[in-house]
Amino acid sequence: MAAHDVLTLPTPDRFAAFPYDPPYSIQVDLMRRLYSSIERKHVTIVESPTGTGKTLSLLCASLSWLADEQQRARRGKISQHGASGSTEPTWVAAQAMQMRQRELEAQERDYEERLMRARNAEAKLRALARARRVNADVPHIEGDEDAFLPNDLDVADGLDNISPAVRALMENAKHAWSEGEEPTCTKVYYASRTHSQLSQVLPELQKLRFPPTLYRSLGSTEHSGISKDETFRRKRELDQTGRGEDDGSGQRQWRTVSLGSRKQLCINEDVRSKTGDLDERCRELQQGKAGRRCQYLSPPEDGTKMLDFRDQILAFPKDIEDLAAAGRNADTCPYYGSRKAIPQAELVTLPYNLLLQKSAREALGVDLTNQIVIIDEAHNLIPTLLSLSSVSVTSTTLSMSLQQVETYYHKFRNRLAPSHGLHLRRLISYLQAMSKVVEEWIVSDQVPTEVMSIPDYTQRLGRKVDGVNLLEIETYLRKSKISRKISGYAQAVAVGVSDSSQPSHVPKPLLPLQAVEAFMLGLAGAREDGRIIFSRLGKEGKSEMEMKYLLLNPSTTFREIVESARSVVLAGGTMSPMSDVIGRLFPFLPEDRMTTFSCGHIVPQSHVQTLVLTKGPSGSLLEFKYAQQSNVEMLKELGQVVLNLCNVVPRGVIIFFPSYSSLNFAKRTWKADRALEKFEAKKKVFWEPEDSGAVDSTLCDYAEAIQSSSKEMSDKRRGAILFAVVGAKLSEGLNFADDLARVVVVVGLPFANKNSPELQERIRYANEAEIKSGSKRNPRSKDAGSELYENMCMNAVNQTIGRAIRHRSDWASLILLDRRYSLASIRQKLPSWIQDGVFVCDTFGQAVKQLGLFYRDKKQGG
Repeated sequence: MAAHDVLTLPTPDRFAAFPYDPPYSIQVDLMRRLYSSIERKHVTIVESPTGTGKTLSLLCASLSWLADEQQRARRGKISQHGASGSTEPTWVAAQAMQMRQRELEAQERDYEERLMRARNAEAKLRALARARRVNADVPHIEGDEDAFLPNDLDVADGLDNISPAVRALMENAKHAWSEGEEPTCTKVYYASRTHSQLSQVLPELQKLRFPPTLYRSLGSTEHSGISKDETFRRKRELDQTGRGEDDGSGQRQWRTVSLGSRKQLCINEDVRSKTGDLDERCRELQQGKAGRRCQYLSPPEDGTKMLDFRDQILAFPKDIEDLAAAGRNADTCPYYGSRKAIPQAELVTLPYNLLLQKSAREALGVDLTNQIVIIDEAHNLIPTLLSLSSVSVTSTTLSMSLQQVETYYHKFRNRLAPSHGLHLRRLISYLQAMSKVVEEWIVSDQVPTEVMSIPDYTQRLGRKVDGVNLLEIETYLRKSKISRKISGYAQAVAVGVSDSSQPSHVPKPLLPLQAVEAFMLGLAGAREDGRIIFSRLGKEGKSEMEMKYLLLNPSTTFREIVESARSVVLAGGTMSPMSDVIGRLFPFLPEDRMTTFSCGHIVPQSHVQTLVLTKGPSGSLLEFKYAQQSNVEMLKELGQVVLNLCNVVPRGVIIFFPSYSSLNFAKRTWKADRALEKFEAKKKVFWEPEDSGAVDSTLCDYAEAIQSSSKEMSDKRRGAILFAVVGAKLSEGLNFADDLARVVVVVGLPFANKNSPELQERIRYANEAEIKSGSKRNPRSKDAGSELYENMCMNAVNQTIGRAIRHRSDWASLILLDRRYSLASIRQKLPSWIQDGVFVCDTFGQAVKQLGLFYRDKKQGG
């Protein structure tokens, strides 16, 4: 028992690495909860509003645990070494432990010194890069039919798409690792939606004040057998030659790697400039076909250059752009360099898709076993999981795929290995059966949409595919990568091999077989969690349809991550309602492994005003259900509400509508009754564009209008008003701080279209799952499907109101404009930091009074 207590990490009361002293109490609470959750191997949902230092707290807590875990592992190795000879005298065991301690310290010193040298080498490369212009050419790859042949390797061995040269490189790398190289280590995987969001992680990482590992090791000389003079000499040498210009002012440099796709990291301009499949071109150059090999990849017999670049990657944290620049400076591929750096990295940042897709994890060599996984911006996790696993294929795409495979097979069947020929014949049979089902459904002309289960769809395929193992086909396609060969050959046939020297005139090819492959992957892995939806496309009389595989259960693909990792943390500014996240993502998880944490906001309660408006200026009840969103009288009442807000609210007003259609109808109504002119007289009016490319310019113009109105007192218009849409570009991830949003208004409840076949299936599935689980629900409460429908709506609302209040000194009003927000069942699904402050206004006059008091107080206080 005593040994167990020693090896259990106690949750610290303070975090010395946190850069701000003292931290807010909510930050300490969050870090303590996270540290404890990682130690106890829990899954944790964290809700931390914007402005509370969420990213910094997540990094500090997880890396503090990792630092303590490294010390614990080190002590464990030393203790284990001393205890190996239990019959030996105590002094012998103590000496053995001291020897083991010296060995470990020597290994740490050597490794840290190596990274110091890599950091210094990188600084020199950057200096050289500034003095020269990189201008490298790769020989043009001529058209060659042999390039379209798959490798004649055993598909089952997992190395079927790797050339002998690359195998030699892999064996060479394995040999290098076996000779004293450091093993893999426990690490933190930090994921977010986009690389732009991940680029904000590294600046926060640099703020943390962890002591340098090397100096800590050099300072530990009591039992190391190293003299003080030798220690001083090493420190002085490293100070003079080893410290690069970016080492973080003497703080610990966590070994960090950013992962990205070839599209983001490829530095071979010749490859990037050509149209077509970049991944396949990279693989061809990697394999060195026809004597051509990418100049940024080391020769198979020499892996030293790649290992040196790996050390440069780990020597100092780099975001995805820094990584690409470092690759150019070192003339080494950053895509493969980053993969090589994963085993020794302590912190790995990566976008959602690389973490959540098993195929991407396997391609990168990401092993989550006993690791810490932090998913930021996790309010998007469930939609992302469902989206990544849902695939659509049109009848045209399916027909084109079948044609391409048949053409390819007939062209190369006498040159294919027997195993390839067998698999391709099975694939053709399956595609023919799929095409037949699609054609029969199109000519039946019965219903516009049909939903079926996977077994129902399989039955329709007929006896022809009864003997075909879909899982084998899917495995063959995935491992052989032959769909890329087939698509590449189809493109070459279409444009002519002789025209390959003019790629600028060739449009980027569609890869229809890859879309079908993704569809088949869904079929192969699905059971009761998947559905197939047939839908007619275009106008009547057109023989075109879409076949969609729909995943209904997001926990299906997420479960493997949860069961492999030591601890999983889902973090977001607004994770409410958390019951929905738990119910949909973790139905399999024991209750004692699940924890939640919702911290308050750092802003004082007096800085946030949350009002529910139930009635308009004329006393009409405000309820914007779908039918009411096109009610002219209701919209006129809404126009009066907006006009009053323009009179009361200073600077920026943002009003969110449930959909673009409701927004556009309101715009037409207000233009017809000239309400829009009245808005314009008070504030400059902006509308969220449906074209995402115009969003940035709209935001810039909106911000400029607010800033100019605060400077020019002669302008009668005070600020600006922005009409936007819940769930669109402006309702997520954007920062409307200070004067940009002194009020955020949500019009109605943005329920999704219940007539959607996909949504109907999700609701039906939720109800069926509840019945199967045997859980008993209060007869008066909603069923699981209705809860799901309502939770989807409230999740969107919570994201929207989170656009305001971005830092401690910020202040704003939040107005929920619909009487249904007064219901307790709805209010309890709002973020915890505003629930207690919600004020339900019985009359519109009461609302105006509350707003006036709030803004008057802020004007006097500011």
